Amino acid sequence: MSILIENLSKNFGTFKALDHVNLEIKTGSLVALVGPSGSGKSTLLRIIAGLDIPNSGRIWLSGKNATSLSIQEREIGFVFQNYALFKHMTVYENIAFGLDIRNIDSFVILNRVNQLLQLIQLEKFSDRYPNQLSGGQRQRVALARALAIEPKVLLLDEPFGALDVKVRKDLRNWLRHLHEQVPVTTVFVTHDHQEALEVANEIVVFQKGCVEQIGKPQDVYDNPKKGFSITSSSIYMRFPLLNFEQIKGQDKSITNI
Repeated sequence: MSILIENLSKNFGTFKALDHVNLEIKTGSLVALVGPSGSGKSTLLRIIAGLDIPNSGRIWLSGKNATSLSIQEREIGFVFQNYALFKHMTVYENIAFGLDIRNIDSFVILNRVNQLLQLIQLEKFSDRYPNQLSGGQRQRVALARALAIEPKVLLLDEPFGALDVKVRKDLRNWLRHLHEQVPVTTVFVTHDHQEALEVANEIVVFQKGCVEQIGKPQDVYDNPKKGFSITSSSIYMRFPLLNFEQIKGQDKSITNI
């Protein structure tokens, strides 16, 4: 599903969170939204999901005006930083939840959940509860639950922000590999510049509620927009030039996180 953001604005009192934002996201893309805190990244994500309402502008999903559609009608999966798993449900029950409330046939649910358990490499953990899992495992369950309903768009709001550095690195490698297997249009918010460079196939830089720059990861790294320098933003920091081909060849196994 493609996403078109047309002249979108959102205010919270006197604070302008989004200021006439225009953005096009192609079907099957893996896009990172980056920028300083308060620049509008998460606000845009919530508006796309239908969790917030814009003051002006429109959202188009595959050519259909979705600005006034309900959350359910948008066919979007959303993953939060804090996982938001149901503590009283097992891994299996958490993943199956969205299918259960849609009255999907139990045999279809069984097959779908088992496929996702295999995809996230947690087949042996289906009967465990969230408090029996590591942070990385809980986040994978949250991703599987979002994918269970076969959404047309997957939105991730700082999905790895609460995890330690080692787990985050392993999970972002896994997310990139997951997107190759399930190429649903994916948009994620991150404060981690390296995460955006390694995972996304396109980066959108936000600043003060506006889109500052759009480009491929290497282009954004090599040619940051004039006026958006390393010293004036938390996004551009001094780290060695990434070898993207080497990154792609990294181990995709996440069984230990």
